[in-house]
Parts: sequence; structure tokens; C-alpha cells
Amino acid sequence: MIGQLILPIILQLAGVVVIIAEFILPSAGILSITALGLFGYSLYMVFSTVSLSAGFTFLVIDIFMIPVLLVFGVRILAASPAALKSSLRSKDGATVQSQSLASLTGLQGVALTDLRPAGTVLLNGKKYDVVSNGEYIEKDSQVTVSTVNSNRIVVKKV
Repeated sequence: MIGQLILPIILQLAGVVVIIAEFILPSAGILSITALGLFGYSLYMVFSTVSLSAGFTFLVIDIFMIPVLLVFGVRILAASPAALKSSLRSKDGATVQSQSLASLTGLQGVALTDLRPAGTVLLNGKKYDVVSNGEYIEKDSQVTVSTVNSNRIVVKKV
């Protein structure tokens, strides 16, 4: 009887490994289907070759083990370097850009589009997306950068 349980146990463990791999590798669900097949075939083998009680034991273990693996996998994935690399760090994010934009305060430029209140302005030969203080500024008007808040450049008409 124990010899008949070796292959189903190996299939169950392989299913666990495949579920863990599903959280690490992008497979569009192929690994999940493979894991489901491994669990299903393992249960089939236990029910058909060993006994009903052993089959139900495996089934109960699977019913509790799979949700635990899913919760564990989501928690591990959330803390993994793969998930963390996709987020911005302060050195790559808005703070660096806003520091370079802060030097624009006080510069004069020309409105390339109508500012209603958002539009495009030419400052020092570069185009910037800007907003006015709520006023309408016509195209080709002279503007001055009044403030820079984070990545938001605020201009006013000269």
C-alpha cells in the first residue's frame, strides 16, 4: 500500500512546485492548469489503486493546501523583487524631475498653444506642458513661470 502512495505523493509535491512557479513565471495560467492536472491525476491514482479512505484523505489535504498556497504565493509575490522593481523609486520618480523643473521659476517663454488653462509653452528652447492660474492665455503670448509644484508648472501672462 505504501508503495502505491509514492507516485501520488510525488505528483502532489510536483503540483505544489508548479503552483509556486506560477507565481514567479508569467505563464497565462498554463502552469495552473498543469498543477490542476497533477493534483487530479494524483487523486485518481489514490482513489483507484489504494482505497477510498486514502483518496478522501488526499482530497481533504488538497482542499486545505491549495488555498493556503494561493495566499502564501500572493504574499510572497507582493514582497518579491520582481514586484518591487516595477514601482518607482524616489531617485527615478517625480522628485528628481520636480527638482530640475524648479529652476524654471521666473523664466519667460512663449505660449505655443492656447492655455485653457493647460497647454504648451516654449522655455529656453524646450517645450513644456504647463497650466495657467485658471485664466485663458492666447497662443504666442509672453508668459512667466510663477511656480513649480511637483511636476506641475504654473505660468502667468506677462
